[in-house]
Amino acid sequence: MTLIGMLHHRSDPSNVKKAYAYAAAAKAEGVTFFYFTLGKVNIKQQKILGKAYENGQWIEKEFPFPDVIYNASYLASEKTKQIFDYLFDRIPFTSHSIGDKLTVYTRIKKANKFTHYLIPFYELTDVQIFFDMIHRYKKVIIKPLTGHQGGGVVFIEKYGSNHYKMNDTGLVSTLNEKQLLDLLSLKIQEQDYVVQQFITSQTKSGHVFDFRLHVQKNGEGKWVITSIYPRIGRLGTITSNMKSGGYSTYLDIFLKTEFGNSWYDIQRYLEQFAISFSNHFDSLYDNELDELGIDVGIDANQKLWLFEVNWRPGPPNIFNLELDVAKNTILYAKYLADTNRK
Repeated sequence: MTLIGMLHHRSDPSNVKKAYAYAAAAKAEGVTFFYFTLGKVNIKQQKILGKAYENGQWIEKEFPFPDVIYNASYLASEKTKQIFDYLFDRIPFTSHSIGDKLTVYTRIKKANKFTHYLIPFYELTDVQIFFDMIHRYKKVIIKPLTGHQGGGVVFIEKYGSNHYKMNDTGLVSTLNEKQLLDLLSLKIQEQDYVVQQFITSQTKSGHVFDFRLHVQKNGEGKWVITSIYPRIGRLGTITSNMKSGGYSTYLDIFLKTEFGNSWYDIQRYLEQFAISFSNHFDSLYDNELDELGIDVGIDANQKLWLFEVNWRPGPPNIFNLELDVAKNTILYAKYLADTNRK
């Protein structure tokens, strides 16, 4: 029987919402599953004090090293890095980082196959790069290099010879060139940013939107679509982020409303892109990837643009698909364990 260990930084699995879903999926698939933290690993004895879900509660038990580790969160501290590295060198891990936005963009651009989906994008190391971009494209966005969930994204539009309109998380202001230069200089000192051409992906009613393509590896180690859903921003915002008042709906309803008779062609386009891009993107890394959240937009000419690729995407926020996500992860972990044994 396959033994899967779920590695997390929190000591109590009751405080990790998805832990129960993974325990339930493992039980349904006939796999032994336990939850653990690095502090409970005994390297000398090759044992782990983990927690298994039994009869409605998490029970602490001793386990041998698992066949595969689902590494479900970030490394908690430098103190435990040695233990993490020890396990990583000996046991297959399901999940591997893809790097920050610039790393992702550079890999895709270098490989060339999907470059026509990329939006022009540069690291904002000095303000001259920004001004070159805004003079060329008139509308740009800047966003933190390591940001997530739409945090810190600023939209800037040039109008006239010396004036700029800025939308910073819903706060709209007008600045002249000197004011903008001072503001950008401060931002660049605070953290790393990228600057990108602004691509409009808008509904008929003027709301920005994008599509989240949530893909995972299955029990055969092949990419499958877990879900595709639109994310619609509230009016006046520049991102479709759920945390800032965005919302979602069913894909077919949205497509029929926005694209009329072309709705099914758009759906097939999204599905084909999700799988073909995932296979290509996976090939750009030494370690196999397990799960991606690919964010794309479609402009007024029905051209698809790649906005972002996310590692460890959150579960789909509608349709109650947490168990589908968990099931795919468990089956892929089982596949990894079986492959490693051979």
